[in-house]
Amino acid sequence: MMKDRKDRKIYCMNNIAKIGTSRFRKGYTVVDTPDEAAGILVRSADMKEMTFPKELRAIARAGAGVNNIPIDRCTEQGIVVFNTPGANANSVKEIVIAGLLLASRDIIGGAKWTKANAADDAIGKDAEQVKKQFAGNEVMGKTLGVIGLGAVGVLVANAAVSLGMKVYGYDPYLSIQSAWHLSPAVHQSGSVEEICATCDYISIHVPATDKTKGMIGAEQIEKMRDGVRFLNFARDALVDENAMAAALERGKVRCYISDFANPVSVRMKNAVVLPHLGASTLEAEDNCAIMAVDELQDYLDNGNISHSVNFPEIHAGVCETEARVAVLHRNVPNMLTQITSFFGNHGLNIENLANKARGEYAYTLLDLAHPMPGDTVASLEKINGVLRVRRIFERS
Repeated sequence: MMKDRKDRKIYCMNNIAKIGTSRFRKGYTVVDTPDEAAGILVRSADMKEMTFPKELRAIARAGAGVNNIPIDRCTEQGIVVFNTPGANANSVKEIVIAGLLLASRDIIGGAKWTKANAADDAIGKDAEQVKKQFAGNEVMGKTLGVIGLGAVGVLVANAAVSLGMKVYGYDPYLSIQSAWHLSPAVHQSGSVEEICATCDYISIHVPATDKTKGMIGAEQIEKMRDGVRFLNFARDALVDENAMAAALERGKVRCYISDFANPVSVRMKNAVVLPHLGASTLEAEDNCAIMAVDELQDYLDNGNISHSVNFPEIHAGVCETEARVAVLHRNVPNMLTQITSFFGNHGLNIENLANKARGEYAYTLLDLAHPMPGDTVASLEKINGVLRVRRIFERS
């Protein structure tokens, strides 16, 4: 008798595209409350003050940023948090390119003028007289600095090369995958300061962490070229916006394009502030929903982890032995020995074992040749440093 296909409840904190939720297998139910939910799907809803039910195993964020989720608390409770890096990358890239053009030419000012003068029968003639007020620059031949060469940054850099721009990129943690996709025409910079001193336009694409918050402040702005245009479609916390407002006021920065409306940004001189439209396309919402559901379901059904922000990535496929058990634990000495000894003491052979660490935490996935003892979860959870144990699969 197969016991792995458990019925599971999933709670959606935001509207999640049906093309994603329809991928749940039979036995999954989308419910209206988080009570007894094994998984939660979320977009931008704030979860920081939320009390999690004891049944909760995982949270999947349909998007890249996870600053709305209490990651540390989730980790300590053995709740795996997923995001969907790259799923909305093209959507963000396209709006960044639009922002690049908005920063170069006063398109918005021109559109406002025509709207304000809609009743003028001579608007065509008058437009010829005023259009020089909205004149700007071409981007071809200008320099663009891209800070952060992840999924979005690489696409922005490559698109800018296609527009005829000279592109500089900075990312001290450039992944192999990103390097493969990055145009060879992109010049590698050694620091943020080099980007600031070199480029006519700067676009930032890094996650908001304790290390990156405020990374563009008064000191960095002062090193920028006079009249620089700065684009922020990543997170408002990356920029000291009071310093940016002061730089805009005195003309050091010519234009600031931000996708994050807040009391500071909306009052800035020479700023174009959008209401977080970066990933607001049907295609991006569909892609994020599909990826989030697939990650969540694969973890709940098989124990596999892809794109987690708090636990290491492990792929063991579908269990082909008698049983599979997963252990979320601290990355400390002797942990693996204690876990495997439990099964050895019961005379159970471990067919396959995967173990990976990520900082202070680790994950162990074990496939067994025989059914698990009834006290497996309780016994393993008694080991000092074990956060959570899951009986994922039992063939009989």
